[in-house]
Amino acid sequence: MPERPAARPIRPFALLLACAAPLAAQAPGIEQRAMGTGPGPVLVASFDGLGHGFTGPQGRSIQRNPSDNSIAVGPDHIVQTINTRVAIFTKRGARFDTTGKALYGPVPSTNLFRGFGGACEEITSGDVVVRYDQLAGRWLFVMPVFRRVRPRTAPHGPREAVLYQPTPADSVNVPPRPLPPPPPADSGAYAMCYAVSASSDPMGAWYRYEFTRPLFPDYPRPAVWPDGWYLPTSTGDDVIEKHVCVADRTRMLRGEEATEQCVIVPGVNFLNTSDLDGMAPPPEGAPNLVVAAGGTQLQGILASDALYAWRLHVDWADPSRTRLDGPERLTVAPYRYLCGGQLTECVPQPGVTRRLDAQGDKLMARLVYRRFPTHEALVAVHSIETANGAGGVRWYELRVAADRTLRVHQQGTFAPDALYRWMASPAIDRLGNIGIGYSTGGAEEFAGQRFAGRTPGAPLGTLDLRETVLVRGAAAQTSTLRWEDYTQTAVDPSDDCTIWYVGDYLQAGATNYSTRIGAFRLPGCGG
Repeated sequence: MPERPAARPIRPFALLLACAAPLAAQAPGIEQRAMGTGPGPVLVASFDGLGHGFTGPQGRSIQRNPSDNSIAVGPDHIVQTINTRVAIFTKRGARFDTTGKALYGPVPSTNLFRGFGGACEEITSGDVVVRYDQLAGRWLFVMPVFRRVRPRTAPHGPREAVLYQPTPADSVNVPPRPLPPPPPADSGAYAMCYAVSASSDPMGAWYRYEFTRPLFPDYPRPAVWPDGWYLPTSTGDDVIEKHVCVADRTRMLRGEEATEQCVIVPGVNFLNTSDLDGMAPPPEGAPNLVVAAGGTQLQGILASDALYAWRLHVDWADPSRTRLDGPERLTVAPYRYLCGGQLTECVPQPGVTRRLDAQGDKLMARLVYRRFPTHEALVAVHSIETANGAGGVRWYELRVAADRTLRVHQQGTFAPDALYRWMASPAIDRLGNIGIGYSTGGAEEFAGQRFAGRTPGAPLGTLDLRETVLVRGAAAQTSTLRWEDYTQTAVDPSDDCTIWYVGDYLQAGATNYSTRIGAFRLPGCGG
C-alpha cells in the first residue's frame, strides 16, 4: 500500500497550555446536584457481551485489561470489540427475532486480516475499535499495531476476503504464532490496519488496508465524516503530542488503492474528531471539527477553564493543501481532572484498597455531531472533580457558527449525589435528545453502568431525565487500576432514536470484568 503523505508542520500548541494558570477544582455553579425529575431513559434491550463468562460460536471469552469497549450497530447486527477480541450479535428486526444472540466470536481482531499477511495479520495489538458508517451502510474496524515492524518484502494478500470463521479450537486452544523479530529501534514503522465491510452484512466480505506510520498509534478513535474516516491517536503516554489522520473513505468503500493523510500536533491533550450521528451530513466541504480539553498532565497542569477547537480540511487531490486550522479557545466553567488525569488510582470500591483509574485528562469518545434543520450541534464529555469530593460527568453542547467556528451553547456537571460518575460517552437522537452513559460507583457501591439524558426543552445545563441503571456491579476489581479506558455509544440507524451503550461491571465472585450492552430510548423518540 502507498504510504501516507508527509505530515504538514503544525504550529506548537504547548505554550498555550502552559500559560493556563491553576484554577479552582470545579465550578459549583454549574453542578447539577439533584436527579432529573423526568422519566428515565427506557431500557429496551440489555445483554452481556464479551467478557467473563461469555461463550460464543468460537468458544469462551479471553480478555485483557482494560476492556477498551467499543460497539457499532447496523440494521440487523451489533458488533462489539474489547481490546483484542471481536464478536457479532443479532439485533431484533426484519432479519432476526431476538437481540443479543452471538453469531460470531470471540475471535482475535487479527481474524479480519486472515490471509492479508504482514503486521495486521501477525501482530495482535489492543485498542481495536468498530464503527458503523450509516451514510454508506458499511462497517469499519481500525486496529493499531503497537510494535515496530520491518518493511514488507512481499505484497499483501488479497484485499477482499470473506470473514474468516475459525472453529473454537482455532480461536482458543492453538497457541499464538511466534512474532517476527523486531527491527532495530531506530528503523521500521508502526501501522494502522483498516477493515471495511463490502456490504451492510458484517458476516460477509471485507476490504483490508495497512498504512504505515513512524509514530506510536495509541488510543485510536475513528469518526465518520463524508470526506474521510478521521482517526486521532496518541504518540505515547510520556509525549505531549498527538496524531490526527484521515483515511480515504471514498476509495476504501470501493476496495480501491487508498491513502491515509496525517498531521502531527505537538503540545496538546488528546484530540477528538467529530463523529456523525444521523443521516444528515454536514454542509458540503465542511471541515471536520476537532476538540481537546485544556491542561497538560505531564506538566502538572491539571485544571483549566477552556476547550480548544480546530478545523481539519483534507484535500485528496492535492495533499499539500490539507490543513488543520486552530486552535480556537472556548472559555468554559473551570474544571479539574478527576483523579489528576490518567493512570492514577482514585475511584474507591467497597471492601478493598484498590482504587480505579478515571482517564480524567481527556475528552472521552465520542465527540458527537448532528445536523438539524435549524443548527449544527456537538456534544463532548469528560470526567472532573466535584464539590462533594467525588467525580462527575462534565458535558458540553457546542454549536457551529456560519464560519465553522464553535461556541458553547450550554454546559453542565452531572453530580446528583456522592457517587462517582466517570468515563462517559454521549449521543444525540433525531429529536435532539442527548443521552449519556457512564460508569458509577464508590466506597459503598461496586462499579457499574448507568444512563441519563436531557430533552431539548429542559433548562440549559440540566439533564432533566432521571438516571436509569443498566447494570450494577457485584464485585470489586482488584487485579489492576485500569477500568475500561473508555465506554461507547452508538445510535441505531434503523430508527435514528435508539441509543446503544456498552460498559464494564464485575459479576459476583468474578475476578475479571464482564460487559453489558444496553439500548435506551428517550421521550418521544422511537416506538
